Amino acid sequence: MAETNTDLLSDDPQSAASGGLENKINADVLQNIPVTISVEVGRTSLKIRDLMRLTQGSVVELDRLAGEPLDLLVNNTLVAQGEVVLVNERYGVRLTSVVPTADRVKNL
Repeated sequence: MAETNTDLLSDDPQSAASGGLENKINADVLQNIPVTISVEVGRTSLKIRDLMRLTQGSVVELDRLAGEPLDLLVNNTLVAQGEVVLVNERYGVRLTSVVPTADRVKNL
């Protein structure tokens, strides 16, 4: 059965009054929305002819220096920066700085 838009809204008058809005988004629904998290090591621009010449073993130089923090992006929005760590034989990112919430909302 398809979920309707009204399912996303809280019908609790107490929460609506506290926010000054007639309808508020249900926090449980909002917290269950999936997002894509990616870590960016760096970027570069190539001409198509240079892209076509890439082969196994080619090296592509990025715009970031070794040792600089990596960018943690959520749905392509910068949320934090950090460094690579190894956790149980898998890569992870230890956050070294987090973009303030107000700045993140401005970038949406």
